[in-house]
Amino acid sequence: MISLDNCRPRKPEAVPPARVEVKYLGFHALVEGKKAAEELIKEIPRLAARGVNLLFVEVDYNFEYRSHPELRGPEPVTVAQAKSLVRLCREYRIRLIPEFQSFGHQSWEKKTFSLLTVYPQFDETPGKYPGNQGIYCRSWCPLHPELPPIINDLYDELLETFEADGLHVGMDEVFIIADPDCPRCHGKDPAELFAHAVQTAYDHIVRKRGKEMFMWGDRLLDGKATGYGEWEASMNGTHPAIDLIPRDIVICDWHYEIMPGGVYPSIPLFIEKGFRVLPTSFRNKKAAEALIDYSLQFSTDRMLGHLCTTWQPPEAGKTYKHPPLVLASRRLRGSG
Repeated sequence: MISLDNCRPRKPEAVPPARVEVKYLGFHALVEGKKAAEELIKEIPRLAARGVNLLFVEVDYNFEYRSHPELRGPEPVTVAQAKSLVRLCREYRIRLIPEFQSFGHQSWEKKTFSLLTVYPQFDETPGKYPGNQGIYCRSWCPLHPELPPIINDLYDELLETFEADGLHVGMDEVFIIADPDCPRCHGKDPAELFAHAVQTAYDHIVRKRGKEMFMWGDRLLDGKATGYGEWEASMNGTHPAIDLIPRDIVICDWHYEIMPGGVYPSIPLFIEKGFRVLPTSFRNKKAAEALIDYSLQFSTDRMLGHLCTTWQPPEAGKTYKHPPLVLASRRLRGSG
């Protein structure tokens, strides 16, 4: 048993006010280096004019880390760029939250990211899957005792540099878990392992640092019972973790396709379990519309609003035109 105890941009005053029903119109920006950061900096006023008041900036290893420079990606986002984002988001009344993909997504296609390249002993499957053939993404081992101090250093640096009151830890699409060849994880319950990983991050971010924690929600959902399948939900035994993790984590509940009847059962599920939920869309405008319309039926302060993703680097003068964002602005802000 694993222990779980522990156009012309509007000025800020002209930004459309939030409707009473929702707290956030959020936008997720994938910022993989200096160029993407510069583009996002230029786009902040336009995003604010759309009504965006919550911005997740996913940098992962693509930041100028000083605590662990060996983990920096190529052409990383600089401290100066982070401070520019802080200043602009403060000016335009946007809550700025950095994101660091934790546990899963430690590789993409043939490229393994810096943590498992520099510290291969942290890999859940060290020596397996050469060239990442036959897998989606690598995972780190959630039970390796030497891992948390390093990851916590990165969390701390992002919180401090971005002057943030919260951190998004990712944790979506974790397919490699409880690997039979991992000396620590083999034979263990995937739900308990996943809950342990969540709790480890929570203990540092929330309990120690006093910040708010955000995460993706797919691994907490039963793919068969919900009808979401193996991507937007779990088919590898992690979903019982929903009852093992703290309820004050904000769940970003992403769904990119239209569900039968326009019903998204995860939204009431998370709400009934005591979580706050931020439904999240991608590029399918009709799917975004269905998700927004369904979510707005829940008049509770646990339904926080809507989050838009693009999964492309931001582009000045273009990103704010992302069709689902325009739609969400109209639905949630009465503008766009």
